[in-house]
Amino acid sequence: MNATKQTRDWYPFVGPFDPCPPKYVKTYVVPPNQFIPFQPMNLPQFPLADALRLGTLWPALFSPYESKCRPGEAQKG
Repeated sequence: MNATKQTRDWYPFVGPFDPCPPKYVKTYVVPPNQFIPFQPMNLPQFPLADALRLGTLWPALFSPYESKCRPGEAQKG
């Protein structure tokens, strides 16, 4: 697994006349495949059942999804 943090912070410009309440920090996820320029040989692999559950065969390319919704809050959509 990469030691590089996958979640990055972005500090958008907050204008004095913005009509909405500002969000001072926004976060985004950089996919792990951006840190691996080519597929090296003999990468470790997850067992098949774990790979199907996690969505990737290689632990180096695994990126967990963290929901930003609060538990019990209904999603709109």
